[in-house]
Amino acid sequence: MYTPAITGTGVFTPSETVTNAELVTAFNAYADLYNAEHADEIAAGTLAAKEHSSEEFIVKASGIEQRYVMVKDGILDPTVMYPKMRQRSDDEPSIMAEMALKAANIALENAGKTAADVGAVICAASNLERAYPAVAIEIQDLLGIQGFAFDMNVACSSATFGIQAAADMIRSGSIRSALVINPEICSAHIEWRDRDCHFIFGDVATATLLEREEDAAGPYFAVKSTRCATSFSNNIRNNNGFLRRSRPDGMKDRRDMQFMQNGRKVFKEVVPMVSQHIMDHMADEHLGADDIKRLWLHQANKSMNDFIGKKVLGRTPEPHEQPNILQDYANTSSAGSIITFAKHSADLKDGDHGLICSFGAGYSVGSVLVEKHG
Repeated sequence: MYTPAITGTGVFTPSETVTNAELVTAFNAYADLYNAEHADEIAAGTLAAKEHSSEEFIVKASGIEQRYVMVKDGILDPTVMYPKMRQRSDDEPSIMAEMALKAANIALENAGKTAADVGAVICAASNLERAYPAVAIEIQDLLGIQGFAFDMNVACSSATFGIQAAADMIRSGSIRSALVINPEICSAHIEWRDRDCHFIFGDVATATLLEREEDAAGPYFAVKSTRCATSFSNNIRNNNGFLRRSRPDGMKDRRDMQFMQNGRKVFKEVVPMVSQHIMDHMADEHLGADDIKRLWLHQANKSMNDFIGKKVLGRTPEPHEQPNILQDYANTSSAGSIITFAKHSADLKDGDHGLICSFGAGYSVGSVLVEKHG
């Protein structure tokens, strides 16, 4: 049995941003157009008018102040309200593979390794741009990695589930190392025309290199243990898929073809589920609240994280104990906890323990308990 370790992380951040102010202006213009177009139905009471959004509403509901996007064109056009991406040929790198490649190279550089040192690639993301061939295999090819690759999807928990899969393979001896990559183009699956969620998501790609502890070339985080759990719920759902055209009205502009959630139910049900999951994981490893120096949580909602942190630690966490990045990145699905880990882990001391946790649709929750070395 071998000890798996996180030896490098990489974050690729897109160059374009959408501020709350820009988003509100575009959404309110869309709402006005919609209400004017459906004035008769609204007056008759058969259709509800679209309410305006506001910067104050967005910050209060989420803590988000801006988001990064791969393609800004179209998002702020009230007659479009989605990113207008260029159609790439099959001979070009896909957009997910392209951003994944950038994150992967940063992770390899930070670990002091090259693609020749990697034995497997896992592309773990909440949405994949095609059914096959696997995006992970395309990434593997672009990096020039031998071995194998596969895609996996556990929505916002994809990164931690991917880390568990990689850690288990390293621990068993079947591979020496793996890249777990999370290319998230959430701007393409969010419904920008829905006031309740139009502000939630952003785009990013993250990468995590895991190796045998003995192969680490510098400071690393030993993976002490991992835990994953799922429980079925329709409260976060997206019905888009390959059967779409075979169903009645499948190709119409339907609301359920984009991200949907019952936010209040999600908050009420997921917070206790995640809090208990983390506390049980810590208890299994004989660690108390004072033993955990940092929580790197899924970046969906600041209030949700504040509740979880307070429950787990038994007090209100200090900012450095539970850092947030969603004010700048918004919810980047599976990548959020990895961005937080990448940006807020270097200062931990030898022997310090921390816990990476992601959670979301499924419901799903995954946690990775790590110990700093070096």
